[in-house]
Amino acid sequence: MSRCRTLAASAALLVVAALTAQTQAQPLPQVDVGRIERLERFASRHVDARHVDVWLPDGCSATARCDVLYMHDGQMLFDASTTWNRQAWNVHLALSRLIAAGRVAPTIVVGIWNNGPLRHSEYFPEKFLRHVPEPEHAQVVAKGLAGRPRADAYLRFLVEELKPAIDARYATNPGRDHSFVMGSSMGGLISIYAMNEYPQVFGGAAGLSTHWVGKAEPNAVLPLAAFTYLRDHLAPPDGRRLYMDHGTTELDALYPTYQAFVNQIVRDRGYVEDRDAMLRVFDGTGHNERAWAARLEIPLRFLLRAR
Repeated sequence: MSRCRTLAASAALLVVAALTAQTQAQPLPQVDVGRIERLERFASRHVDARHVDVWLPDGCSATARCDVLYMHDGQMLFDASTTWNRQAWNVHLALSRLIAAGRVAPTIVVGIWNNGPLRHSEYFPEKFLRHVPEPEHAQVVAKGLAGRPRADAYLRFLVEELKPAIDARYATNPGRDHSFVMGSSMGGLISIYAMNEYPQVFGGAAGLSTHWVGKAEPNAVLPLAAFTYLRDHLAPPDGRRLYMDHGTTELDALYPTYQAFVNQIVRDRGYVEDRDAMLRVFDGTGHNERAWAARLEIPLRFLLRAR
């Protein structure tokens, strides 16, 4: 029980961190390679306005268009000096190295800020709830999702409003095979959900330390709902790429059993490992931006490699 309480406390700290990151004013992240532009309080008909930070590598032009990687928790991606825990993914550094080495195509990163107190509501896949029985369904919605689920609205914002704006403003390759989505923890859940709900829009998804458990403590109800949804709705390979991983310490210590079941669903659906799917375990690593930054080149190479 003490281990579970410790893990639950860690999850609670992550929630507090997300709230802090959203509510505190943040300057524009500083980067040494490429440049960042901020779409200030990007408005939406579907969700609350939020900042979107766009990293642009050198070399994108009207004649040399870029692929696009949409990433959640945009506050945490680029500059550790601006984040609540002084950690960041440093995605611009990993991606610029891979672009320079010719390992991936030039790629724009669209960092979508989370919505602080509504982060869990926007990132928890809404259609999972169809497979959650009462009274757990009502409890999850009331306590975990701030009264109502918002993931489908968040994805409509991403697909119907943000992506068209990015494609209009920047020199992008707008097609499915050049559009990808990535996140960690709850951001991993919404990334994989996005590929399944909009398989015609996203050609690949990556979930690092994906939070299949759905809340702070071990349970069967929410993972079973996720498994049932994936059994019925996981997009077929059909040229798509799916990356998933987890560590073995901190909150990630909860994940091996759940992720192993998801991995089997992926295989049953016809994904061939290291061609359509990459499934990894990183022993001794935890649930934090330093851990994700340390292995970030692996999912980037897998998602963004030439077809």
